[in-house]
Amino acid sequence: MKNSDPPGYFGRGFQLGKLGLSLTGSYLGYQTQNLFFGEELKAERRHDFQQKAARLVRQALGPLKGPCMKIGQILSMQTQALPDDAIAELAALQMQAPGMHPTLARAQFKNATGKYPEDVFQEFEPEPFAAASLGQVHRAVTRRGEKVAVKIQYPAIRTAIENDLKLLRSATLPGRITGHTPVSILEEMQRGFLEETDYIQEGKNIEYFRDRLAVLPQVALPSVYWDLTTDRVLTMSFVEGEPIGRFRESNPSQAVRDLIGQRLFELYHFQLQCCQALHADHHPGNYLFRADGSFGLVDFGCVKRVSAGIQELGRCCVHHSWRQGEAEAQRVMDLIWGPQVQHAKARRMLPGLDELMNLVFPPAEAGPTHRLVDFGQPALLDTLFRIWRKALWAKLANPEFAFITRAELGLYNLLHHLGARVATREAWNHVIELQQTPATENGKKHPQYPR
Repeated sequence: MKNSDPPGYFGRGFQLGKLGLSLTGSYLGYQTQNLFFGEELKAERRHDFQQKAARLVRQALGPLKGPCMKIGQILSMQTQALPDDAIAELAALQMQAPGMHPTLARAQFKNATGKYPEDVFQEFEPEPFAAASLGQVHRAVTRRGEKVAVKIQYPAIRTAIENDLKLLRSATLPGRITGHTPVSILEEMQRGFLEETDYIQEGKNIEYFRDRLAVLPQVALPSVYWDLTTDRVLTMSFVEGEPIGRFRESNPSQAVRDLIGQRLFELYHFQLQCCQALHADHHPGNYLFRADGSFGLVDFGCVKRVSAGIQELGRCCVHHSWRQGEAEAQRVMDLIWGPQVQHAKARRMLPGLDELMNLVFPPAEAGPTHRLVDFGQPALLDTLFRIWRKALWAKLANPEFAFITRAELGLYNLLHHLGARVATREAWNHVIELQQTPATENGKKHPQYPR
């Protein structure tokens, strides 16, 4: 894992332009040759093209870090759109991206803390065990013998983020003019990316979720070592578990996969309804699974504050409340897209939302045989993507709804990778039960989300 500083504005623009030309040339060649092949060979060549394109994207976006690399991570979650080999190529961007040279990582640690790692830790592994879009993580042992994970931020990453967003604004100018890529979404992206570079804020996020998720003992979160943490270095207790790829290779039983799926589903809706905030980065590298059905949750840089409107929307979706008359349907449309969206356009989206929620929360009258939702089937992901694409083309992109939709898509994709079957209504009922528990524990009031 060797790399240098993220390229500057023109360097990043050149690399992205080069990637675009490479993909275009590869696609044109693929389509031209298809004129001479039968249907069976076309399907085989489509698979090869998608895998090759995924490799080009991984090789180009990995060294760029920042938002560019996050795009690749998001693509790696598109299970319904890409073959397994292409997904495997892009999945390397989740935790196995090119890292900093050990000398550079050591210098970054010194710049952030005033000391070198060997002056602080009893042991420190110079090679990272995980490298992602904004920083990389090293194993270490404290002077007290405690195993920790040390996240070190890449140099000049804030500048790289600002450069990428300038490039993205230029690339999406036609979409902004037509209204298909609202400026508010780009601003939300920039705010979120820049917030992820503040490791002090991430440490506060960890402590907040450790308190609020204490009622879910099956979820393990790290603790923060504040004396070894700055805005660019974050030291946490080491969380045990396997990323989803290695966990699946261990051939866990269907019962264990279902148990984990049930708990993941509860965790997501508990955050929406009870935590005022959501761990919103659901790429598989942030979940560490265990054979007993518990799991670790890491990387709290990407956290979204949850409004009362989003909480209410969740309740409406579970109960299909838009079926309760025109006034209620209008209220749901306002919650999703805002009152500024034309009624007729929003109305056209409701059948898709109804279809999706029938899959995720089957109506009670469907009977006990349909109690389990099989997320291993592709229909749910296909439906969600179809609705989301229609929403974008209809210019109905509310920034808050867009962010939550991305997080929910990540959850469904994770459940799909697990092949989990989830009793979704039972999970929801358990969340509501937990919501009714007292707001204090041992006389201590839960904190508000830190801002």
